[in-house]
Amino acid sequence: MLALAHSQALVGIDGHPVEVEADVTSARHASFTIVGLPDQGVREARERVRSGITAASFAFPHERVTVNLAPGSLRKLGARHDLAIAVSLLAATGQLPKRRVESVLLLGELALDGRVRPVPGALLAAETARRAGISTVICARASAREAALIPQIEAIGVDHLLDVALWLRGELVIDAAEPADSAEEAEGLDLADVRGQPLGRRALELAAVGGHSLLLVGPPGVGKTMLARRLVPLLPDLDGPRALAVTRIHSAAGLLQPGAGISLRPPFRAPHHGASAAALTGGGVGPQPGEVTLAHGGVLFLDELSEFTRPALEALRQPLEDGEVTIARVTGRARFPAEVQLVAATNPCPCGGLGGCRCTTERLERYRARLSGPLVDRIDLVVRVDPPDPEVLTHDRPEATPIVRVRVLAARAHQASRAQTCDNGRLELAQLEQHGIADDARRLVEQAANARAISARGQVRLLRLARSVADLAAAPAIEREHVAEALSLHPRGDGL
Repeated sequence: MLALAHSQALVGIDGHPVEVEADVTSARHASFTIVGLPDQGVREARERVRSGITAASFAFPHERVTVNLAPGSLRKLGARHDLAIAVSLLAATGQLPKRRVESVLLLGELALDGRVRPVPGALLAAETARRAGISTVICARASAREAALIPQIEAIGVDHLLDVALWLRGELVIDAAEPADSAEEAEGLDLADVRGQPLGRRALELAAVGGHSLLLVGPPGVGKTMLARRLVPLLPDLDGPRALAVTRIHSAAGLLQPGAGISLRPPFRAPHHGASAAALTGGGVGPQPGEVTLAHGGVLFLDELSEFTRPALEALRQPLEDGEVTIARVTGRARFPAEVQLVAATNPCPCGGLGGCRCTTERLERYRARLSGPLVDRIDLVVRVDPPDPEVLTHDRPEATPIVRVRVLAARAHQASRAQTCDNGRLELAQLEQHGIADDARRLVEQAANARAISARGQVRLLRLARSVADLAAAPAIEREHVAEALSLHPRGDGL
């Protein structure tokens, strides 16, 4: 007998519908074959499904069993199809009603005792079901509130294969899960903790206003990492489309906590400096999103920037410019969003420079050469963070995060008042000119470009930063003093 169930394959951060066809026929020797481009994890479902069906007190067919996962051109990965395979077999052997089975999408890994375990991507599975015209998703109880976030989807959370079977038979009532609450995450990091660094704090405020990339350069222990980790609390909450996009990414990566709702706060990712290019930009089997995608809509912090390998940093150049990553494979291309705010920190030299640099000229040049000119040219602010005077450190009482955040939100409201749809850090030259640039401000940019050999792209970045300075001052146009402050925070030719 033949039966059909519905499942979902996860390719990167996109869900694809999968039809699970189970055929049970008489044969002299029992067999269990799974076809349809399965990986090793899917093939191993044979043992999990066999044991799970038996543990749920159902009869496993001792005949020729063939399971086809369609379409055959799409590679199937992992254990996410276990539940659909088990249910399709039960329907093919007459133990479950076929029509009811065909009306739901099933997602989950089976334990040997029949328990249903959660798998990544419940939110995307619900999206896939809605596109396919299916209104009910059956998944592990821990994933049900996540799946319920998609409107018009009934998410049924189960603990065991027996629960699924009884519900499909109409012998058990399971209330549909309620959507998870979208609670704002509490932030315990306060700018008031960063004393004696007025320039670093000003740079952080400007970065928050315009979504600018920021490089903090200074010896160990002066507060570079403290500053970087206090950027996210200054940023506004994610809007509806961006919040859903961030939640989709984290759902696909398995980073959502059970019961978590739509992500309202920008993410913060801080990969280790030993991360490879693939770890930063994405790749591997699937392919999988990298750190730059996991930080989409938020902050990517690269501590010890000069310790990252040159290939890893160069791989970030295109995503930082385009806001997306394209990974090409023989079977096709995968596109990952990557609109991030880059924040990096590095020592000025190999010895750290604390108490005076002891590096030779040759060693210093090798160290600085790790950061290519094109990469530094993509960074809006480069700030030198020096050790504060002990007396200043004792008596400095800087503003707290809530006070600074009020100014940041006011500046962003100023941007919204001119119908601006992107951060200042992504404005094109025509948009900057449309919003207003004073003549003496233009002349100062030209003079600086000639004196410092600033590239055309660097000049646009300079104007973007000046636009953020103007927004903090609630100025309608970019004036000379705004460009002057932006120049004091703009990268020099050596990048450090």
